[in-house]
Parts: sequence; C-alpha cells; structure tokens
Amino acid sequence: MNVIEIKNLHKTYNETQVPVKAVNGIDLQIEAGEFTAIVGPSGCGKTTLMNMIGGLDQPTEGSVAIDGQQIKNLKSTQLIDFRLHNIGFVFQAYNLLPVLTVKENIEFIMQLQGKSRKECETRVDEMLKAIGLTDKKNQRPNQLSGGQQQRVSVARALASKPKFILADEPTANLDSKSTSDLLELMETLNREENMTFIFSTHDERVMRKARRLITLEDGKIVKDVRV
Repeated sequence: MNVIEIKNLHKTYNETQVPVKAVNGIDLQIEAGEFTAIVGPSGCGKTTLMNMIGGLDQPTEGSVAIDGQQIKNLKSTQLIDFRLHNIGFVFQAYNLLPVLTVKENIEFIMQLQGKSRKECETRVDEMLKAIGLTDKKNQRPNQLSGGQQQRVSVARALASKPKFILADEPTANLDSKSTSDLLELMETLNREENMTFIFSTHDERVMRKARRLITLEDGKIVKDVRV
C-alpha cells in the first residue's frame, strides 16, 4: 500500500526572472513501512522534495497525495491539522523546546492533537524506554548531549504514531557513536512499529542502513534502487 503518491512534481523558483527548476518532473511512490533515503549532491532538490512531501512548500505543478489525500487541495488551516495528525518531522537542528523537559517535549504533539493525559503519559513512557532516556525525562534539552537531543526529537516525531517520518539530515550534527545509536533506534522502530522513514541525507552511514536509495540530480530521479 502506498502511503505517498507523487505525480509529475515540479517546483520552479524565480519564475518571472531566471527560472530555477529545483524539482523537475518527479514521479514517486512510497509504501508503508519503507526505510528510504533520498540522496544526491547539494542543490539537487532533496530538501525541496522533502518540503513538498511534508506540505511545507507547494508545488508549481503536479501533486502529492498522502493516504489518497491531495494535500494541495487543503486550505492553510486544514493543512496544518493534516500535518499534525499524519506527518512526523526530524530536523538536523533538533528543534526541541528549551523551556520544556524531555517528557514535555515528547508529549507536545500529542497534546496539540487533544490526546488524554493518560494516553500521553503511557506513550511517553513507551518512547522513553525505546530511546533509552527514562532517567532523563525531567531534564531540559540543554542538559543533554547532541545525540540524546536527537533521540528525543525522534521520540517526539514518533509518539503520535504518524503515517510517516521525514528526517532531513538527522545525523548531520552527530558523532559516529550517536549516529550509530540513532540509526539503530530508528531501524528498531521501523521494524517493530512498521513506521515509514524517509531520509534526506549526505551521510553514507544512513545510506548503508537504508533499504531503498533514491538518487536525485538536477531535480530529477536518476536512480531508484532497493537494497
């Protein structure tokens, strides 16, 4: 079953001046449970493609459907709500809220969704155990290492059980040990919860773990290999 269906996707910047085709006619399907990396040189269109999949940017032409829902047809408030309930985001900058504890950061999305306190607490405990940070639940982000902060970021993205996770260069700021731990965590969650992961990355360590590699050049898919 395809969780994401992309058809003839284009994104052109500076249309009235010198046009730059960041994404140039992409067709792509992502199935539920995939562990996929989108790779390619800087400027190839990875981030633009990820932003359009996540509804953070609108295509110039073409469509992105998530579970059959054409996201370009959603109004701004509908799109915000759709992202909240369907898409998890992991960024290289972590984007944790500094005034909140680890526990509060993980449950933040679920609170926005209106989940009950009991449901939030149960899921937070599950995620803290999964990321190995149960003893850090009351600490704030500035008391954690970079690797620990990124694990909390992954837990926050996963806690609400979204349709898929978009991870944009999630290992960029991590050392080798933290990267290895993070990838092992995401592999386990992918396997045990059938969570779909889509990475944008330059990191060969991520590429080696991915089970599908989609290579972009000049805004086009030039290679799509399942490994």
